[in-house]
Amino acid sequence: MTKINILTEAELRQQITLGPDAVECVENAFRTLAGGKVAMPPILSLMVDDHNGEVDVKTAYVPGVESFAIKISPGFFDNPKIGLPSVNGLMVLFSSTTGLVQAVLLDNGYLTDVRTAAAGAVAAKHLARKDASTAAIYGGGVQAGLQLAALQLVRPIKSARLWARNRDRARETSGRLSTELGIDVTASEDAEECAIGADIVVTTTPAAAPVFMADWLEPGQHVTAMGSDNDHKNELEPACITRADLFVCDRQAQCAKLGELHHAIDAGLVGADQRFPEIGAIIAGSATGRKSANDITICDLTGTGVQDTAIATLAYQRCIKAGAGTEFES
Repeated sequence: MTKINILTEAELRQQITLGPDAVECVENAFRTLAGGKVAMPPILSLMVDDHNGEVDVKTAYVPGVESFAIKISPGFFDNPKIGLPSVNGLMVLFSSTTGLVQAVLLDNGYLTDVRTAAAGAVAAKHLARKDASTAAIYGGGVQAGLQLAALQLVRPIKSARLWARNRDRARETSGRLSTELGIDVTASEDAEECAIGADIVVTTTPAAAPVFMADWLEPGQHVTAMGSDNDHKNELEPACITRADLFVCDRQAQCAKLGELHHAIDAGLVGADQRFPEIGAIIAGSATGRKSANDITICDLTGTGVQDTAIATLAYQRCIKAGAGTEFES
């Protein structure tokens, strides 16, 4: 008999929140990835073009971690039009020793939301100026708010501007975030205006064409692009990569196929064999990060399986300790 624990979104939310522990969890995952011993296959992607949808499957085995996760993550981006969330999904956790299923995490994408926001915090922690206090957020969805909240964990953010294609949604989201986060968050009518004077820019959209242009970059600015996680998505004008003093990937091989780097290569602005530092190497100290207050830095986050294994294992351990979940035998 095999015992499997079923964990619901409500139970997982009680044990895992977007806070310092989640940021540390993802930071350590990136550091481990830089060590070269993680087994992380390419993302499996299924496109459902008829319904503006996609399904991504990610996984990674991390030596020394007792479990590994396989995550199934659908994103159907027309869902909000019918009152449904655009992202959902689940994770299955396996024993790294026996391969037996330990748990099914019915998180509806919650853990992905947390680890993605935590990754944004990690990028800002290691690449943005320490005195960065103003943020520009592109997008009006769940990640827009989470990324801004995550920035507050690592930098003294005092104000933010938010731009989204849907202006009503931008105004609603900015008003809500002002109340929730206790800072001044205003909606920008113009995408370029949103970026002016921002110390940190975070793009959180599923855009297929750039929403942030190279001419908008300013000295000292840090940009985190986290929406491009498939080859048809593109948030940054490709010239941004060549204008940056430092361009960083979460995983270069993956960014070259799915991220902003992919579009710069296709545009002929960057050579396919050109090497860039990965965020894990900067965390580990084996690569150099920001060198001066005037540097323009960009981090291309496509989302890695090692993040999913890390956050799922942490969630599982906490739930077991708390006695959460429903156990059954198979």
